[in-house]
Amino acid sequence: MLFRNSKLRMTRRALSSSLAEEYWKRYRIKLKDKSAVEGIARAGELVVSTLDMIGGHIAPGITTDALNTLVHDFTLEHGAVPAPLGYRGFPKSTCVSVNDEICHGIPGPRELREGDIVNVDVTSIKDGWFADANRTFFVGEVAPGVRRLVEVTAQCLARGIAAVRPGATLGDVGYAIQTHAEKAGYSVVRELVGHGVGHAFHEQPQVNHTGRAGLGIVLVPGMVFTIEPMINQGGLAIKRLDDGWTVVTADGSLSAQFEQTLLVTEKGSRSLTPYQL
Repeated sequence: MLFRNSKLRMTRRALSSSLAEEYWKRYRIKLKDKSAVEGIARAGELVVSTLDMIGGHIAPGITTDALNTLVHDFTLEHGAVPAPLGYRGFPKSTCVSVNDEICHGIPGPRELREGDIVNVDVTSIKDGWFADANRTFFVGEVAPGVRRLVEVTAQCLARGIAAVRPGATLGDVGYAIQTHAEKAGYSVVRELVGHGVGHAFHEQPQVNHTGRAGLGIVLVPGMVFTIEPMINQGGLAIKRLDDGWTVVTADGSLSAQFEQTLLVTEKGSRSLTPYQL
């Protein structure tokens, strides 16, 4: 749901009770105070460490279920809980999506092959706080066209992050992503979006990866949400597999994704799951 820029005046009282109450009543968005941000950042640090760890195990021959086990065990060893496990019936601790799988891939016996791309999506609960991020990895050597898709997808996330600042809108974020992807000749998935995160796995707002500049909810300090563009090499149509979870491209083309959890600050933004794009 998009809202026109209300030209809400930005001041240093962004986390005052009046603004927090307005955003909760109007959008059901919970602005995060310093304590909440610190908690989400601790969870985010673990998420990034988990992705770094898993990157060292990506190789031809490893199964997606083995990657899930690595994520599960690493998370528990660090005093946290894997948020996906049991969430709305999801059976595993992480989502692993290969090639034409856009997102929500269920880990299983599938072995990675040379030239594949694989996305690993990690959400951890640490001391009651949630943080969420994902990365797309190369499996061995990949074709130049495959590498370009993944590189452009990472750039799309970077463009989206660069658009996050007080006074900007969610439409600005979507516009930055969409224009970069489409200029490169790719399609942006519409049906799946970023989301608020922190107190729970999924909160408001929904963050579209397409949009019109100047439209949408106005960003204010204290907002925390994910940006997670899914970019298809072919058309934008998608379908869900019979497992009820895995989303794939309708035309069988490759899809890539990168995700980070962002905080809107007084002057711009801060990634709470920082890794280099």
